[in-house]
Amino acid sequence: MNLSMRHFMLSYGFVLVVVLVFIGFSLSTGSFLTLGNLIDMMHAVVPMLILASGLALVIMTGNIDISVGSVVFVTAALGSVLMVRHGVPPAIAIPVVMAAGASCGALSGFIVTVLKVNSFIATLGILFALRGIALLISKARVISIPETLGDLGRIRIGPVFVDILIALGFVFFVHLLHARTSFGRHLVAIGGEAEAAKRMGVRVLRVTFLAFLLSGLFASIGGIFSMLQLGAVTVHYGRGLEFTAIAVIIIGGISLFGGRGSIIPGVLLGVITLAIIETGLIHLGASPYAYSFVRGGIIFIAMYADSLKSRVYQG
Repeated sequence: MNLSMRHFMLSYGFVLVVVLVFIGFSLSTGSFLTLGNLIDMMHAVVPMLILASGLALVIMTGNIDISVGSVVFVTAALGSVLMVRHGVPPAIAIPVVMAAGASCGALSGFIVTVLKVNSFIATLGILFALRGIALLISKARVISIPETLGDLGRIRIGPVFVDILIALGFVFFVHLLHARTSFGRHLVAIGGEAEAAKRMGVRVLRVTFLAFLLSGLFASIGGIFSMLQLGAVTVHYGRGLEFTAIAVIIIGGISLFGGRGSIIPGVLLGVITLAIIETGLIHLGASPYAYSFVRGGIIFIAMYADSLKSRVYQG
């Protein structure tokens, strides 16, 4: 197999597999390929789509942020406590939640860029710390939001949920930020070779810090939409989201080693891929315990493909 063919297969082979899986689910069950199911599928992945878009910016620098699931938990807990227990209006509570998410991301960015701690270790510590804070805020109890507030997560324009359109707007914004600005170009340069980028005049520490800040901000926004959809915040809220987000980012072609990938179609494709597989399993009546197994297999395959892709590009 020549080099160009290997590039093609590594770049688009997963897409071909997903298309075949989509066709398989469509033929296997009559309820999968319906407009209502496809809209519901996209509605369910809105929080992940927003979360993964922000996390992708960090991964493009060659770093990683595994604290985003805990950011979702702590900001959702904060928002629900403010609105439910203290009667703070959503118009005030939501900006506070977003500011808290950005602050969490900024803290991770500070530890990585200023204190020079490895991003995995830094965000692992933040992950545990934030989950503990969230449990303190919520008193380790389920907090149900008012039904009128939960109705905001079910508003439609025709058959389409409004939050799908909002999420696509966020994704398009991050895409423009990555593809059309110097900030996006610097992200890729840092991920490719940080020292070389620094010699070219890129402010490596500043750009990396901003990437972490945006990751925390988008995680909090994803947490808000998730809270509105579920109608409550539980003690297991946000657990494992970071690894699912990393999986969809890699599936979408963004390298875990940094310096390569796109938001559109990359992140969008990755989220839709995982949604198709999990929704298809539900319609086939598969055991709920199979979902984690399948998700783990997808993560392994995606990371292996990313490793192969890196070898090809380096070769």
